[in-house]
Amino acid sequence: MKKSKVILSAIVLASAAFGAHAADISNPSTALTWDSDNAAFFGQLFGPKNAGNEFTDMYTFTTSMVGTLTGDVYSIGGNDKNGLAINDFSLFDTSGKLLGATQLSSGNVDNWNFSYANLAAGSYYVQVKGSVLGNGSGKYNADLALAPVPEPETYAMMLGGLGLLAFTARRRKQKDQA
Repeated sequence: MKKSKVILSAIVLASAAFGAHAADISNPSTALTWDSDNAAFFGQLFGPKNAGNEFTDMYTFTTSMVGTLTGDVYSIGGNDKNGLAINDFSLFDTSGKLLGATQLSSGNVDNWNFSYANLAAGSYYVQVKGSVLGNGSGKYNADLALAPVPEPETYAMMLGGLGLLAFTARRRKQKDQA
């Protein structure tokens, strides 16, 4: 009898452990738009009473130019037990290939970033994964910035200007020596 109570208690505890998993509070995929400075800003606010819940938010975008894409995400909490824990901030191409992500800090301030040089024209998505730590509200803010690669004509003009400066400096030096 005592053995059956122990087994029954173990079954009840195991089923409670498996039944108590975090809820998925992910937001629907969102399309980003670029502003006039080739930047996009986004973020999410999670209401109270979500402690332990997890999210995976996806932001899609398309670019028609080649450039260097940089991205940052921040989550600021009162301490490392409140707010959000950002577990991943990554850039992917449409085939799902990971292009980059780096965690800079964790705790009171979670900060992730990436920089991807020579991003080709096309469609991509950024993914933010994390979990809510406390029962208060939590928020993350993120941004993307796309810097275009200079055209070859820009480099040619710069070299031409440097050549003109060198020619002028040489003429002045020769004139001063004479």
